[in-house]
Amino acid sequence: MQQASELAQLKTMTTVVADTGDIETIARLKPTEATTNPSLILKAAASGRYNRILEDAKRADEPASARIDRVLTGCGAAILEHIPGRVSTEVDARLSFDANATIAKARRIIALYEAMGISRERILIKIAATWQGCEACRVLEAEGIHCNMTLIFCTAQAEASAQAQATLISPFVGRIYDWFKASEGASWDEAANSGAKDPGVQSVTAIFKRLKAAGSRTQIMGASFRNKGEILALAGCDLLTISPALLGELENSFAPVARALDAGAIEASGPIAISEPQFLLQLAMSPVASEKLAAGIRGFVIDTEKLQAHLH
Repeated sequence: MQQASELAQLKTMTTVVADTGDIETIARLKPTEATTNPSLILKAAASGRYNRILEDAKRADEPASARIDRVLTGCGAAILEHIPGRVSTEVDARLSFDANATIAKARRIIALYEAMGISRERILIKIAATWQGCEACRVLEAEGIHCNMTLIFCTAQAEASAQAQATLISPFVGRIYDWFKASEGASWDEAANSGAKDPGVQSVTAIFKRLKAAGSRTQIMGASFRNKGEILALAGCDLLTISPALLGELENSFAPVARALDAGAIEASGPIAISEPQFLLQLAMSPVASEKLAAGIRGFVIDTEKLQAHLH
């Protein structure tokens, strides 16, 4: 009897999420959940598959910065027709350092979904894990608006998000890998930094262990993968959001998959308590986290503005 595919095995221990905004791909791959961001939606929109949603948004009598919410929620609603779980919808990255504006934008996104008859239980509001983003998350979660804190590159960001009662966090694997590979240049040893030794995998593993040991209910979703080995080294993580190309690799490979992370095997430790000064200092002391957080926000802002340009 043939071994199940690596993807099928992975799904027995981890919720698999599709990291794409392309509806046809989601319909074909049938993930449990989906996560989007302005870059993914921009790419899908450029293919012409969201023309109806874009045209409907253009007819709204409001500024382009508000019309973009209609595009994101329209795409999210279309994606939800093909998945049983939740879709993540990103708050405008230009608001990453403004807690009150982030709260207002999240409420608007939820209102647009609810006007389409979609329950807020199926939506995750995606917010960059700045201190202000975490403060917004605290308010939103208290209102029953669930948050996915993203662009996480260090344990301090994960702790601040969990302290704010975030439903889910998205620590990035591949972007950490990219940073270390670039910083080491010609001396980079791929074999010595692969699988469980990958610096991005090690970061997510440390976050998983810290939050589970503290008894946090915040779910951890590894994101931004560069290769299949990174994914398999995090088998057992609460969720993993994976690109269509890597989902295809996992679907077509039949090697045994072993659980790498097990919350039940982690000893309890002290509760999470992180202050704003501690958060900012730890972020500043981590070159990879401070640089990649800024670069991630910058990239999302650029693509948000490109998407917005389609709506004038």
